[in-house]
Amino acid sequence: MNNLISEHGITPQFDHSAPIAFDETAIRITVPAYLQKIYWWAYVHPNAVKVFEREWLVNLILFGNYSALRDKALDEIGHDAKGSTLQVACAYGDLTPRLRERIADDGKLHVIDVLPIQLENLKRKLPADMRVSLIQRDSAALGFADASYERVLVFFLLHEQPEDVRRRTLAEACRVVKPGGKVIVVDYHGPDNWNPVRHPLRALLKRLEPYADDLWKNELETYLPTDVTFSSMQKETYFGGLYQKVVLTR
Repeated sequence: MNNLISEHGITPQFDHSAPIAFDETAIRITVPAYLQKIYWWAYVHPNAVKVFEREWLVNLILFGNYSALRDKALDEIGHDAKGSTLQVACAYGDLTPRLRERIADDGKLHVIDVLPIQLENLKRKLPADMRVSLIQRDSAALGFADASYERVLVFFLLHEQPEDVRRRTLAEACRVVKPGGKVIVVDYHGPDNWNPVRHPLRALLKRLEPYADDLWKNELETYLPTDVTFSSMQKETYFGGLYQKVVLTR
């Protein structure tokens, strides 16, 4: 696999003779210390994939809302999505296989993750498809050229990141999307006061996912880059305010 070096960054050139292209660049990727310390049990340890790659478990964790939230994200992608689509971070469940089905025949889907084990797991879930490339990159430092993608999807990633990393991830997503393109974010949101899961879930998340509380207390736009202008910003919440979808159009 070769790369073109531009003045803005690295534009990956993939060998599409392979069924699923893997990044083979010399970029050195370091797994963030917070990820190894806080989320070793969910993503890093080899047994994590064996435990969490179960559709029913993913749905249970999201109180039965996984399919609905997945489809809300995919609706923003549309059908026959042309050009290049970027998914920032792998996800348990069938989000990416269904996203692949939305890609046009001449389109491309690039999925990045900082963990090789997650990329390998995703590869097992995907059929042979020369349109799909799996790339080991850090969401906070993608290394791709400006305005490389028509659309960028960030699905349940931000709540797992410290504030500084979350800000950089959103800045990178906004940087690599083309003018007129969309950044689609689906994640947690501060639930309504009457929501019966509000207090027990918040206590659980503080123990297992300590960075999630930020998204309960602050609106997503709090973390957006200040030097980027959006033509529109649309937000919807679901399940008593517990989840949100935010669509940013450049």
